[in-house]
Amino acid sequence: MSVYKTLTRIGTKLLKPSTFFKYAFNLSPMYRRSTGRVIEVSESLLQVKIKIPISYKNRNYVNSIFGGSMFSATDPIAMIQLIYILGEDYVVWDKSSEIRFRKPAKQDLYAQFEFTAKDIENIKKRIDLENEINFPITVLLTDESKSQVFCKINKVIYIADKTHYKAKRKAKTESQ
Repeated sequence: MSVYKTLTRIGTKLLKPSTFFKYAFNLSPMYRRSTGRVIEVSESLLQVKIKIPISYKNRNYVNSIFGGSMFSATDPIAMIQLIYILGEDYVVWDKSSEIRFRKPAKQDLYAQFEFTAKDIENIKKRIDLENEINFPITVLLTDESKSQVFCKINKVIYIADKTHYKAKRKAKTESQ
């Protein structure tokens, strides 16, 4: 079991999952290096808001936020969010990400990761029927008022029934 999974098991016994999610991300060395900060997490974990403050740590040669900071601050959120929401019976992986820059970011950026109860219900229904799916999401990096879009990130998240996933991996290993 990974260190993060162990900490999660302990942390969520001491704190509400939403509180633990926020502080675990913000204290994690890997996430801190992205310069992103989780600023809001709903009780249901369906909504997570992050902020990427512009600072000397993430300014690039032309004085805007380094694209790598934008990408790394958004990269793990949706996957971990779905792991928390869906629970132990599912395997969740980031499968792919594509980043499209629209304009230089010379101010703080914000992103909202949002799933609805209907999204989660549909994911579970599709998994029941198909065993595994690729679930696309789009994340926008905007100013605080959401009036300007600086970057668009398209992600595909792989989600599978854990039993199916283990059987698939075992079959693949045996065939090699």
